[in-house]
Amino acid sequence: MTLPDARANKNLEGPGVRARVQRFGGYLAGMIMPNIGAFIAWGLITALFIPAGWWPNATMASLVAPMLYLLLPILIGYTGGRMVHGQRGAVVGSIATVGAVMGGITDWATMSGTPMFLGAMIMGPLAAYLLKLFDGLIEGKVPAGFEMLIDNFSLGILGGILAVIGLLGVGPVLAALILILSGGVNALVAANLLPLASIFVEPAKVLFLNNAINHGIFTPLAAIDVQEHGRSILYMVESNPGAGLGLLTAFLLFGPKAQRPTVPGAIIIHFFGGIHEIFFPYILMKPILLLATIAGSMSGLFVATAMNAGLAAAPAPGSIIAYFLVTPAGGHLAMIATVLTAAVVSFIVASVLLKFGRGADEADAAAAAAAPSESLPGAISAADAGTGASVSGADVKKLIIACDAGMGSSVMVASTMRKRLAKYGVEVSHTPVDQIPADAQVVLTHEGLAPRASRTANPGIVIVPFSSYMGDPAFDRVEQAIAEGRQLTPTGIGAAGADAGVDAGTAAGVGAPAGATAATVAASAPGAAATTRRKPKKRLDAGVLPRDNVRLGLSATSKDDAIRQAGEVLVAGGAAERGYIDGMLARELQTSTFLGQGVAIPHGTNEARSHIRKAALGFLQFPDGVDWDGKTAHVVIPIASNSDEHVSILSALATTLADKANAERLRTASSIDEVIDLLTPEDDE
Repeated sequence: MTLPDARANKNLEGPGVRARVQRFGGYLAGMIMPNIGAFIAWGLITALFIPAGWWPNATMASLVAPMLYLLLPILIGYTGGRMVHGQRGAVVGSIATVGAVMGGITDWATMSGTPMFLGAMIMGPLAAYLLKLFDGLIEGKVPAGFEMLIDNFSLGILGGILAVIGLLGVGPVLAALILILSGGVNALVAANLLPLASIFVEPAKVLFLNNAINHGIFTPLAAIDVQEHGRSILYMVESNPGAGLGLLTAFLLFGPKAQRPTVPGAIIIHFFGGIHEIFFPYILMKPILLLATIAGSMSGLFVATAMNAGLAAAPAPGSIIAYFLVTPAGGHLAMIATVLTAAVVSFIVASVLLKFGRGADEADAAAAAAAPSESLPGAISAADAGTGASVSGADVKKLIIACDAGMGSSVMVASTMRKRLAKYGVEVSHTPVDQIPADAQVVLTHEGLAPRASRTANPGIVIVPFSSYMGDPAFDRVEQAIAEGRQLTPTGIGAAGADAGVDAGTAAGVGAPAGATAATVAASAPGAAATTRRKPKKRLDAGVLPRDNVRLGLSATSKDDAIRQAGEVLVAGGAAERGYIDGMLARELQTSTFLGQGVAIPHGTNEARSHIRKAALGFLQFPDGVDWDGKTAHVVIPIASNSDEHVSILSALATTLADKANAERLRTASSIDEVIDLLTPEDDE
């Protein structure tokens, strides 16, 4: 199954600039997203009990103002402070936020004024940062027995000072600023110009700023709107699932044929699950499709404005189910019209841009031609990922799925990977990309967020990028490395998967770069360029595989028994001393040498190279199979090489074994001549 590939979008924007913008936006969203449940609770109470609600009730409605002015800002300030300086930061951030909250309330009798969400986003992190600086200055200088006294009073004094500053300065200033911003937004709505916001919002979403835009900008302004009118159109500017639905439907009908099978699942996850990131890779593969989502979103907002549509709370996630739940009484028809219009317009524009399926086969062919044969689909280079780290799959115990806010697409991927890796004892969790735990070993993140992850994660963490949230090859690669105990890097594994890739870095410890697969070695070996133009006369030098080194119809009681038999073949042929067999067994404890296709290539460690006399291969056939770390090996090809000649041997061997038919014939070969012919064929000139 071919999946959308976002590599074509690498030049959309400088990764440094984009990463900084994403980081700032993600930080804002990080203070809102953990508290979305509280926003929904407030929105539901508002939709139900205010005078314009489903069941007006003055007593119940008395909850609305305290939650809006006190609970929500303090939660935001608490979260922002905790992000900066843990629990002490959370407490001092809450204290400072209360000052800003009080400065924004103008009438206590009616409890009205300006909800201080923006004030909380400023005061919470600022207070925590100042406390963090103070704690750093006095660290190690507090006399024994006075730690608690200093800790408590430093927090209390700093919090009290900042609360006063918030009350007298920050609160009133921000209230005036928010009043101006709110008035500007209302003017845009009155002039029917709000749809123009889609021109900026839709491209920003694809750069993973969707949460920052929705919850960092529109949610606070929409809350003010809801207080006055019981609904707000601002909740629908970024979250409308209709535009994405239209785009995906067009892709299902008219997109490249190889990618269409991925779309039905993406539609369900996007429209009903509310995870909009699922459609971003389809746009990144063909950026002009941004015009479709822009047109769809704009059209939806025009309809919403005309029909006075709006929601009572943030639909988080942006699912059609959430839309129905937070739509106020009498607003469902307008909401449905808004979503449907966005879907239809987006579908029409995307269909035109996809030429109604004409050229879909050519698009598939072009994508295949553009994909480098030695790379896994959807992978980007270690340089792009920002790390050259690697880890043995056998050692992986903690894997993190990171997305922008850590609560949308990452939850979906984490759920999938948790099921896949549970049997290996791997802990899988999800976090915001800017809060990757220091003890994480492997991080899976979308390639659009990989540069950002590399700046926040510890250098030793392996960051594995993927291009699609569903069925990306990177997920299989990670599971395979963990299952088989192979080295995992951002772009490869120590012994590539079922198509007979082989890690040159594991071959007898002979110095090829870690993570390079046999296909990579083959491509980089001398004469590789010519190989793409014509076949060499021989795939493998016949002198490297003497007839006496071919053994058929064998049996083995275990993997170690098979390795010892393979080593004895090399010793008997004069290629190695007996000490090399111990090196082969030791190598297997480091990294499995099973390739796939029923083939294993045991070889020695670096230290065992001193026992090698000459380059040689062996061939041992085990018709009944040998259990090789949960896989079944029918063919075992031991390798001895102590010089650079191993590169050409490996590249030739990989070329032969990459052919599945050859691998099957080797398993069932009944004569030595047949094996020699398969591994060292003469090419017709």
